[in-house]
Amino acid sequence: MSTETCLALLLDGPMQSWGHASRFERRTTALHPTRSGVLGLIAAALGIDKHAPDEAGQLARLAKLRFTTVKLDKGQGRLIQRLEDYHTVTGIRRASGKVDEDATVQTYRHYLLDARFGVLLEGPTALLEEIAAALRNPKWGVWLGRKCCLPATPVLAAPPGERADVWRQLLQRAGFSGDERLEHFDHVLEVPPSEPGADLIEDTPVGYGQPIGERHAPRWIRRVPKTGVAQTSTPT
Repeated sequence: MSTETCLALLLDGPMQSWGHASRFERRTTALHPTRSGVLGLIAAALGIDKHAPDEAGQLARLAKLRFTTVKLDKGQGRLIQRLEDYHTVTGIRRASGKVDEDATVQTYRHYLLDARFGVLLEGPTALLEEIAAALRNPKWGVWLGRKCCLPATPVLAAPPGERADVWRQLLQRAGFSGDERLEHFDHVLEVPPSEPGADLIEDTPVGYGQPIGERHAPRWIRRVPKTGVAQTSTPT
């Protein structure tokens, strides 16, 4: 087997939330899974403790992975919708770092409803095999961005293998024939900053246990709209 292979995740659930600029009173969601959210799911499966002194080193291993995120449409009449959930929170942390037990603020939390995404991870075979084993038997619970967003199906869609085979398995798990091309779907690529159409997004995890403002580093992505229609072969 090659020293580098591909692995596929299927992120399917009634609710998902992928925040990358999600702080304070308004907790928004991106329209696609973030690197931070997906690696957080994998870190939970591996049992990486965000309070451990070696957390940054363990996360650095995952920095080798390359991401392609794909929106797997569920068919006509099954459009993704967004939900805004209203909360009040008591006992908030001020800018000084101190917790004010008497203060109450309003918060608004956003979710994607009826969404389904595929994620292709490419990187060292040994690391992908370790991730696949952890997803089959996770140490801690996994969720789709937030703890209330539970997966509707097993997250591991295809074990490490050749990209074409893994892509076919992912499609078939999602109810497609397996012959569809990536161009038939909206997808997000990781690209160099000099590539036309590249956008900067701050969602590369450095340390989940670090103070706010120090947890993430930037990466460059390009959002690619679909150029054709991929029909599902079975109802999903």
